[in-house]
Amino acid sequence: MPVFTAGETRHAPIAKKAQALWLGIDYYATDRVRDVVGEYVGLAAAARKTPVLVVYSIPDRDCDQHSAGGAADGAAYKAWVKQVAAGIGSSKPLVVVEPDAIPFIGDPGCEDVSDRVALLRFAVKRLAAAGAWAYLDAGHSDWRPYDGRAALLKRAGVGFGRGIATNVSNFRSLADEKAYGALLRRELKKLGVTGVKQVVDTSRNGARNPVAGDVINPTWARVGKAPRLVFDGPLDGTLWVKHPGESDGSVNGGPGSGVWCDLLADRLLGLPELSTC
Repeated sequence: MPVFTAGETRHAPIAKKAQALWLGIDYYATDRVRDVVGEYVGLAAAARKTPVLVVYSIPDRDCDQHSAGGAADGAAYKAWVKQVAAGIGSSKPLVVVEPDAIPFIGDPGCEDVSDRVALLRFAVKRLAAAGAWAYLDAGHSDWRPYDGRAALLKRAGVGFGRGIATNVSNFRSLADEKAYGALLRRELKKLGVTGVKQVVDTSRNGARNPVAGDVINPTWARVGKAPRLVFDGPLDGTLWVKHPGESDGSVNGGPGSGVWCDLLADRLLGLPELSTC
């Protein structure tokens, strides 16, 4: 039996759930990421678990918001993705491809993203060819308008992968996300793309009444349905893609994006807030 400190015991409902490994060029450089991926999928194989990865390095990532960064240009991005694919081996991981990259297209806060679709297509094809189940991120049910999003998904290569990922790092209900996925599948079918599967991030969508627009460490959020592969029709499963307890940015008492904070974990579990960030 593992030995927990007081804080770890309090947060065991989070710590003991399977969560994704986020890969970014900012923290796993091109000359290192292959080994990182290889080690991670090897550990998953030894534990007889399915590895879940997130590829998150598109140039102008997050359009200069809280998680800004990414590869310097398209050539750097392709070189990095090739190394991610090389580390996969025969592991067949689930890979969420570039959260927010599709719905951010056309956002006035973004720089030139004219090559973004081509880079996404490259990533999906390369990762799928390496054996990954690649899920191209499609935003979430409250990220509107999404007219034309299915066409962008097609151009970005969704048909070469397993399907779509929705609600990554967000708070929309599973029912809303399944309905959103159904809408996208209908639109994709009109465009000749069929067989699209879906995974939904349920790490923080347990609140009954999410507040639209309040998405940076919202005080009302709660952990959601546990991660599980279900293969129920078009729904492949629920995943914990965002790590519950990691900050979205310096809002609502949180530290910088990606930094763990006991306070945020307490909130998500509905516990008294015993500490600060």
